[in-house]
Amino acid sequence: MQPLTLMPLPYPEDALAPVTSAQTLKFHHGAHHAGYVKKVNDLYGAELPRYDSLEQLIEDVANGREDVFNNAGQVWNHDFFWQSMKPAGQGARGPGGPLAELVERDFGSLDKLVEEALSRGEKHFGSGWVWLVLNGGRLAVATTANGRPAFVDGMYPLLVCDLWEHAYYLDHQNKRRTFLEGFFAQLANWEFATRRLEQHQGRGTHEGRSLGGTPTYTAGDAR
Repeated sequence: MQPLTLMPLPYPEDALAPVTSAQTLKFHHGAHHAGYVKKVNDLYGAELPRYDSLEQLIEDVANGREDVFNNAGQVWNHDFFWQSMKPAGQGARGPGGPLAELVERDFGSLDKLVEEALSRGEKHFGSGWVWLVLNGGRLAVATTANGRPAFVDGMYPLLVCDLWEHAYYLDHQNKRRTFLEGFFAQLANWEFATRRLEQHQGRGTHEGRSLGGTPTYTAGDAR
């Protein structure tokens, strides 16, 4: 694996307003996300060629190099987060196809899924992420702390929202739930989540910089 590079945003910086302003997205992507990329290269650049994927690196250092694990995890999580969103107003239709069927089976309705995600995300203490995952063959909402990706715990991520304050504080101050409500009402990229599910079920194709147990994605997937 070559030194990490910052994944370009799959939409303009103002595309997520009013839920996420251009100012927030500029800092979030260009400072925070870019900072994690730089930190991994600074901390572990000499070791990167022996890995085939970012997932492999993350899993290898999960129980050892906490500094590398947290920063590499944040690179992966942010790559995934940008693709979990579509420009404001384009992501509100809800899931379709096989994902809609699983939502009905495992939650009863999309409204119940969203309410669980809002509740879990709002109550999560400190920084982290709220995920829609496949876990043991069933859909579930999960949270992870700090930079921990869900796949490290054996879950298969379909969608994620950032719970770190830098994701919402400029726009919503301490109202995390308001940000989460906006994410699910206006930004959630259910098409991306459906493609992830189809990849997992073997009905889709995937490509990208990752290998291993987690199907990959490209910036174009979020369009």
